[in-house]
Amino acid sequence: MNKIVPIGLLFFLTGTVSLFAQVKKDTVLVVKDTTALQEIDPLTPAKAAFYSAILPGLGQAYNKRYWKIPLVYGAIGTSLYFYIDNNKKYHDYRDEYKRRLEGYGPGTGGKYDFLDNSRLIAGQKFYQRNRDLSALFVVGFYVLNIIDANVDAALIQFNVNERLSMRPEIYPADVTFKPNVGLTFNYTF
Repeated sequence: MNKIVPIGLLFFLTGTVSLFAQVKKDTVLVVKDTTALQEIDPLTPAKAAFYSAILPGLGQAYNKRYWKIPLVYGAIGTSLYFYIDNNKKYHDYRDEYKRRLEGYGPGTGGKYDFLDNSRLIAGQKFYQRNRDLSALFVVGFYVLNIIDANVDAALIQFNVNERLSMRPEIYPADVTFKPNVGLTFNYTF
C-alpha cells in the first residue's frame, strides 16, 4: 500500500505532463531574396519640393506626412498675421505723424493725441522693423516648407533595415567600474 501511492502519483504526474506540452507544427520556411533591389525614383524629392513650392503643405501630403501640414500653415499663417498687424500699426503711426506735419496738433481728434512727435517716430520705426521681420519669417517658413518636403522625400527612399543599427550602450569601466556611455555602430553582412 505504501508503494502504490507513490507509483500512482508518479504515473499521474507523467500522464499530465504531456497535456502541457506544445504541439509541433509543420512550418515551411521561405527565404527572402535579399539581393533584390528596391526601385528608387530620383525625381521624388524634386516632385515633393515642386508641390510644396506651388502650395505650401502639398509636398508633405505627397510624402504622406499629413501631420506636418498644420505645422506648415500654422507657421506661415502666424507670421503672415503679425506682418499684417504690424503693417497696419505702422501706417496708423505714420498717418498720425503726417497729420501733425500738416498742422493738426495734438488734441485735434487724432487717434494718437496722447503721444508726442518723437513717440510717433519711435512707434513707426518699431512697427516697421517688426513688419520687416515678420515678412522675413513668412519667406523663411515658406522656404523651410520646401526644404522639408525635399529632404523628407529623399529620406523615404533611404535604406534602413536591421542589418544597419546604432544604439547607445552603457558599460562599466575596467578599473573603476563606473558606468561609461558609448555608441555602438553595427553592420552585419
